[in-house]
Amino acid sequence: MAAARRGIFSRGGLRRWVRLGVLTVAIMAALPVVLTVLYMPPVVRPISTLMIKDLVTLQGYDRQWVALDDIAPVLAHSVIMSEDGQFCSHRGVDLGELKGVISDALDGEATRGASTIPMQTVKNLFLWNGRSFLRKVVELPLAIYFDALVPKRRIMEIYLNIAEWGPNIYGIEAASQHYFGKPASELSRRQAALLAVTLPNPAARNPAKPGPGLRRLATVIERRAGKAGAYVQCLN
Repeated sequence: MAAARRGIFSRGGLRRWVRLGVLTVAIMAALPVVLTVLYMPPVVRPISTLMIKDLVTLQGYDRQWVALDDIAPVLAHSVIMSEDGQFCSHRGVDLGELKGVISDALDGEATRGASTIPMQTVKNLFLWNGRSFLRKVVELPLAIYFDALVPKRRIMEIYLNIAEWGPNIYGIEAASQHYFGKPASELSRRQAALLAVTLPNPAARNPAKPGPGLRRLATVIERRAGKAGAYVQCLN
């Protein structure tokens, strides 16, 4: 036992552990870079880290992949107007929103969310949940890289198929069927708006049974989605 302990903490043993650590970090850093390329073809149907967690913990999940063309356009428009109004014009990160968050933080004020749809997509695909400065540091360059390689329509398609809409419910098709008993292609403007405003907190918000606050938010998003125009042109 003592000999084995000396082997681990010897200079040679330490070098081996350092090399192993560096190799592990390199592989983890390279994985999202490689997977981004693999996820570009429309035939590929990525799953999120939360979906993997549900599988590992034997909970299972409900996700039915659906092409963007088979989703009611008003749903994608509502999600953009609710989550990321500059989706079609920024390059993965909304610099205006990010500067505002940094300024608020430096002034000691409460910070607002500045996550774009590409940022949320790479978080769901490659990273972990929860508020973390480290995760944000990793998320930003990944979002820029992802947005540079993957077309906007494909980003939206992936996001709408991996976003969490409730416990063990992922993707817009499963959410539409679960909450409204209809396919995503048949969602009304009101239903689309309710689903969109559920996204920031799917564990606590139920689009089928919205409270007064959620209904007010949905009304705002429904109105904005109806006038989205140039804000959603990259999906045409």
